[in-house]
Amino acid sequence: MNRIEEKFKTLKKYNQKAFIAFITAGYPDLNTTYQLVLEFTKVGVDIVELGVPFSDPIADGPIIQEASQFALRKKVNLKLILQLVKKLRQKTQIPLCLMTYYNPVFCFGQRRFLKEAKSCGVDGLIIPDLPLEEAEDFILSAHKYNLKVISFVSVTTEFNRLKRILKIAEGFIYYISLTGVTGPRQKLPKELTKHLRLIKRLTKKPVCVGFGISKNKQVRKIYQFADGVIVGSAIIKKIKENLGKSDLVRKTVEFISELKNV
Repeated sequence: MNRIEEKFKTLKKYNQKAFIAFITAGYPDLNTTYQLVLEFTKVGVDIVELGVPFSDPIADGPIIQEASQFALRKKVNLKLILQLVKKLRQKTQIPLCLMTYYNPVFCFGQRRFLKEAKSCGVDGLIIPDLPLEEAEDFILSAHKYNLKVISFVSVTTEFNRLKRILKIAEGFIYYISLTGVTGPRQKLPKELTKHLRLIKRLTKKPVCVGFGISKNKQVRKIYQFADGVIVGSAIIKKIKENLGKSDLVRKTVEFISELKNV
């Protein structure tokens, strides 16, 4: 069984919800990313998304874009990130997903990428610019390596398309809570609860909510209707606030602990 599946099975057994943390790999450097992931495991983060820096991240807001550009200037690439995952696997079995656009995968070579991702210890793949029509073949290829390709649905997903996505989805459903790009928001969309209830009626697969989540009360509300929450930009923002400080890791982990304290 894939580590992501095992995690959600355990959470369900104990009636708990998933907290998924996104960080840009290599921001501010790969060693800090390594330390952050290990510390995340100590405060109960359930799954970590490692963002692969890319020059044209169409789904990401300015906070993650800036982190991505920062890492790219330090020559962080897919090969180095896979090596980081391999190093992490010597210390932790926390489920790890790579959040990447398809271009780096294409340039790396799809088959080579899937093979090396599996051998290094990656569990899931999140590719925002891989449409449903192309994703089905990719999912089949990834399935051979026991890699789960996480599918997106959103408030604007048409009903018939939603059913198709839910049918092929693996690992968990990534529900985009708002229209637009990533980034902290003051309030959750009014229609969020209604859409989550609809999706939960259509699938037994875990549904996790991301985009715009930055406050403890938002996490608490989402936990009432979904199986997990995904926080990214707010974590990256906290990292940025502590760049160059010796306690960057500690401050970031404390922030996550506050978010999770529901």
